[in-house]
Amino acid sequence: MESLPEKELTLRDLLTIFRRRRIIVYGTLLVFVVLAALYCVICTRRYEATGTVQVQKESADAMGLDSLMSSAEGASDALDANINLQTQANILQSDTLALKTIEDLRLEGTPDFQHRWNPVSAVLSLFSPSGVADPPNAKLEDAPQRRYRALKTFSKNLKVKPVGGTRLIEISYRNPDPKLAAAVVNKLTQTLIDYTFRTRYEATTEATKWLSGQLDDLRQESENLQSKVVDLQKQSGVYSLGTTDAQGREEAYSDVLDQLQQASVATSSAAQNRILKGAIARAAETGDAEMLSGLAGNSMAGQSQSVSNSLALIQTLRQQEATEQANLQEMEAKFGPSYPKLAEVRGNIAGIDRSIHQEVNRIRGRAESDYRVAQQTETGAKQQYDQAKGKAATLNDKAVEYAIVRQEADDSRGLYEDLLKRMKSAGVLQGLRPSNITVVDSGREPAKPKKPNIPLYMAIALAGGLFLGSCGALLVDTLDNKINSVGEVEELTGKSILGALPEFPFKTLEGISVMNEAHSTYAEAMRTIRTSLLLVQSETPPKVLLVASSISDEGKSTVSINFAAILAQTGRRVLLVDADLRNSSIRSRLGLPNDAGLSALLTGLKTDVIVPSAKGIEGLDVIPAGAKPPNPSELLDSEIMRKCLAQWKEQYDFVVIDGPPLLPVTDSLSLNAHVDATLLVARNRMTQKPQLKRSYQMLTESSKHYVGVLLNGINVDDAGYSGYSRYSYGEDHNAQA
Repeated sequence: MESLPEKELTLRDLLTIFRRRRIIVYGTLLVFVVLAALYCVICTRRYEATGTVQVQKESADAMGLDSLMSSAEGASDALDANINLQTQANILQSDTLALKTIEDLRLEGTPDFQHRWNPVSAVLSLFSPSGVADPPNAKLEDAPQRRYRALKTFSKNLKVKPVGGTRLIEISYRNPDPKLAAAVVNKLTQTLIDYTFRTRYEATTEATKWLSGQLDDLRQESENLQSKVVDLQKQSGVYSLGTTDAQGREEAYSDVLDQLQQASVATSSAAQNRILKGAIARAAETGDAEMLSGLAGNSMAGQSQSVSNSLALIQTLRQQEATEQANLQEMEAKFGPSYPKLAEVRGNIAGIDRSIHQEVNRIRGRAESDYRVAQQTETGAKQQYDQAKGKAATLNDKAVEYAIVRQEADDSRGLYEDLLKRMKSAGVLQGLRPSNITVVDSGREPAKPKKPNIPLYMAIALAGGLFLGSCGALLVDTLDNKINSVGEVEELTGKSILGALPEFPFKTLEGISVMNEAHSTYAEAMRTIRTSLLLVQSETPPKVLLVASSISDEGKSTVSINFAAILAQTGRRVLLVDADLRNSSIRSRLGLPNDAGLSALLTGLKTDVIVPSAKGIEGLDVIPAGAKPPNPSELLDSEIMRKCLAQWKEQYDFVVIDGPPLLPVTDSLSLNAHVDATLLVARNRMTQKPQLKRSYQMLTESSKHYVGVLLNGINVDDAGYSGYSRYSYGEDHNAQA
């Protein structure tokens, strides 16, 4: 038989598994619920008191040191606020505040803080060092063992939680005494306020003491700088006028700077005069009257009066010459070259030209003399400027030093005065400054216990029980190698089963169900199997039927008896043969006489072994197994057995053979080769899957006839049985089934 592909697990399959293993699921659920209920009963009731405090924004310190160390006074962003809030929450959970609260409220004497024996701790103590023993009559702070236990108990019952997006901190404490729980919350809150106030007060006091020692040195340094400023002011020759300019700078006077300014102006004027005198001298040297006449109209600083008059005269003569030239040209054009007055005009022009040359010669000498004087004047002005500049450079070095020292003196004095003012203010404010911790909600006595939370614990027990029970059911079902449903049989064989039988309705195996309870579920299932078997080969229905099983105790004999009886009810002649020569049971179940049976027939000891109308069932004859022979396999595979089968097949409509189990012995395989159909019985939740698979392979490989599988012992309430036989003939019969 070909191996079948693995089937994917569906939700329906899971539900089937849970229903099949419901005892495990319900049992696990019950255990969890009972344990949760017991815990809720024996658990100590704990009351939880809750208080809320607000951590206000940090203000500048009394001495104003925050403004000196930060760019913006009182600046605080979201990160600073969050850090401050978390810091206060950690302080609330610190050992210092916990010990203070334990000592003030005397919590160590309450039952909750008493040392209890713990088996786990006792075992661990055998492998770990015991530590330092507590001194007798020591305080809690000086007793390491007691302190460790007290802090552990306190922290276990304390919960501090910053509220996100706010400046609030929730403080919760659990204790069997509701009043004590509220007292712990309020005491812890007050301890935090006192701790914050004391920390700031001590910090301000220490800073004040340190500044007091530093101010004396700062004051002496400021006085020394002021003295140095006065000395440098005297040395520099700079005198303050006591006024300020438009830019707010102090105005001062210095004679050295005044001399430098005057020398600079004189040097500039001398250079300008030299340049102008040089220009006149160059023009005079060329003898160009036209150029000199042009200089007459310019304003020349420092120019001599004689030169100015000569330039003006040359300009006048040039104008007269130009006029005479114009008249000459007009007269020539009007009267011709022979006109008598032309000679007179030409004479006038020549006289004017001589006068111009004479004045040019006179200017040349005067301009050269004036240029040399201007050069000497410029040289003298430069010497005076250089001297003033040297004095100013010396003064500038002293002025820079003066400015630096003066700035240092001003800064030193300003710092001294500011710190002195803040120190005096701090001395007054350090005892008046409030804490930044305010109580929003104080701890109040709770009305009902917080623990145990019965609805929560029961919900957890239900969820945990269902989850672990389901996991256990899946695990057991996965490890279980037995047949548990019709679907598993069909997966193993690759064929649909012939039928499914419910559990046998009698407490004992005696009796025939189809006769005693004709309308029971078991009888109806038998009828269904009978109909299905006859329809398998509708043209030539099987006459010789072998009923076998993989192992013993799977109900094959019960199936054989009831199936033979259900066939006889149709009016046909049926022969039931007990071929289980090793462990027969049909004789005892049907109450047959202890006479010879099949073994005697096969050995030739007796020929008349048929018991007619067994149990009073008309048409049902039985051949019991008889005495146990030494060689049952050889007898069943003998020629005599084959002849008997052929004879019975002629005499009866149906021959039902109850064969031995397949896996322990090979007896049934010998019979399987000579029958028309084989019914392989598997018992639900007993037959293992490999056993059924192996038995089915042996039967199908040893013959070509029909091999049908019957699943026996199914609970009528199982989902796998609902599709096979749920029909009943009334309420009474259904109840009996």
